[in-house]
Amino acid sequence: MKRIALLGMPNTGKSTLFNRLSGASARVGNWPGVTVDLMSAKILLGGHIVELVDLPGIYDFHGFSEDEMVVRHFFEHNSVDLVFVILNATQIERQLALALEVRDLGLPAILLLNMEDEARRAGITIDTQSLSQRLQMPVVMMSAKYGDGCKLALEKAAEAIHNLPPITPEELHSRLASDDRIENEMESILKSSVRIPPQLPDQLTAQIDRIVLHPWLGIPLFFGVMYLLFQFIFTFAVPFQDGLEWLLGYLRGGLFEPLLSGTPSWLHGLLLDGIYDGVGTVAAFVPVIILFFLVMTMVEDSGYLSRAAFMMDAFMARLGLDGRGFVMLLMGFGCNVPALMGTRIMRSRALRLLTMLIIPFSLCSARLQVFIFMTTALFSPAQAPLVLFTLYMMSFATAFVTAVLFKGRLPSAEPFILELPPYRFPTLRQIWLRGWHEVGHFLRRASKFIIAGVVMVWALTHFPSDVPPASSQTLAGMISSALSPVLSPIGIDPQLAIALIFGFVAKEIVIGSLAVIYGLEGDALMGLMAQRLDWVQGMSFMLFTLIYTPCLSTIATLKSESKSAGFAALSVAWSLLMAWLVSFCFYQTARLLGF
Repeated sequence: MKRIALLGMPNTGKSTLFNRLSGASARVGNWPGVTVDLMSAKILLGGHIVELVDLPGIYDFHGFSEDEMVVRHFFEHNSVDLVFVILNATQIERQLALALEVRDLGLPAILLLNMEDEARRAGITIDTQSLSQRLQMPVVMMSAKYGDGCKLALEKAAEAIHNLPPITPEELHSRLASDDRIENEMESILKSSVRIPPQLPDQLTAQIDRIVLHPWLGIPLFFGVMYLLFQFIFTFAVPFQDGLEWLLGYLRGGLFEPLLSGTPSWLHGLLLDGIYDGVGTVAAFVPVIILFFLVMTMVEDSGYLSRAAFMMDAFMARLGLDGRGFVMLLMGFGCNVPALMGTRIMRSRALRLLTMLIIPFSLCSARLQVFIFMTTALFSPAQAPLVLFTLYMMSFATAFVTAVLFKGRLPSAEPFILELPPYRFPTLRQIWLRGWHEVGHFLRRASKFIIAGVVMVWALTHFPSDVPPASSQTLAGMISSALSPVLSPIGIDPQLAIALIFGFVAKEIVIGSLAVIYGLEGDALMGLMAQRLDWVQGMSFMLFTLIYTPCLSTIATLKSESKSAGFAALSVAWSLLMAWLVSFCFYQTARLLGF
């Protein structure tokens, strides 16, 4: 099977082109010599199946950053029949060196000058015929965003694959050496083939950046924008969640309960109370994840997240991270899972691991449901917003403390080189394809772990079978009683401990488990909680819930993205330890002060 590699500098539209050419057929795969997953897809080209591989964005083959090493190792261990070299036509004077390097390495290549529409608006004219002659490779002007030029690029690719001899990894390895002639030749080519106006018309981008990159207003404005986006996500996702919950309830009562009515009680409970309800809890959250991905795709592709990373980089560098880590931390406030997946943009393994270690401390929307319930039950309307704000600040504090403590064990020398792209709005097709890929990947990976988790929780709360479900006499109750010496010093009683066991699967289950334990729901449950707990116990419980082990989906994603069960175990153990220490210090201090 023939193979085409997509190569280009960051922010050249390489992934946009890959998504347009691959449609919904992309997959994530491991490659020899490469330490990170790469996206690939099979397409039909010239009557043959051809594999497209989306490589990380690089500046050259001779750098020392992780992304450049990934690309170099890919070519040294995998045969390639053709290379699509994607350059930003508006920045050709800075990016042409990569095309020259590809040519001098003898790689069969086609140069794709992307963002042709932006170059045309900027008044840049490129003589593709002259450029092709000088570079000794086909040149195509195109716009991956709108699909212009894609057909011509594929036609030239089909022709090149049949006519150009592929290069073997061994041949490329012998040619990978620095070439001092590239810079001089690049200048000569630009003078003969490219006409650039003295100043590009980027006034709008500059005017927006004066506001969003303002040294005093930039960060508050960013927090405000992200807050509004999260509000939009969860406000508009509620009707879809309600509709999905109604559908799941209707299917249970109208289809599955009659269908399983003749089965043994233990099997009936396992299938409906365990697997169906457990998976349904996660499924009801899928509308939020879908909307989250769609909205964040717009924000990311617009160029705004690059600005946020730039603004926070100096502070995050002191923590052993960079500006991208701050963006991922904010993404975790929606859901930890997509935030963990978003660390793929970091090619340094140490930097990825340190960033993944802090993301689970983000106060995700699932935890928020627990906190809204508890603050409403235990605090006055005037106090509740302050309590929630305090929990959000604690979320940042625990993440930053973790980064400081572990940065020495996970040092990263990856340079943070950031290209601030012009502001763009992605097409609806781009948004949908990106959201579809990410949601599908999440569901495929997490579903099996969720099923295993809910089966375990159901067993713990339903055996022995001759005692009330989820009571202190069940296995879960026995475990919580055994944990009493550990949890009592932080004000968590056995009933709350059972709820925490449920929270290990998904934090959304915590409130439902309390309803099962106490046999109440809604306002009646809130009233009982207010009678049984004082504000110190409630705050200690919320602090522990905020920090302790993330849900199974997050743990599964940690293991998948890090490719290390040991790292996932470290994350769980550290979060448990920190949760206990923070709750212990708060609870004991409050009691000593007489509260």
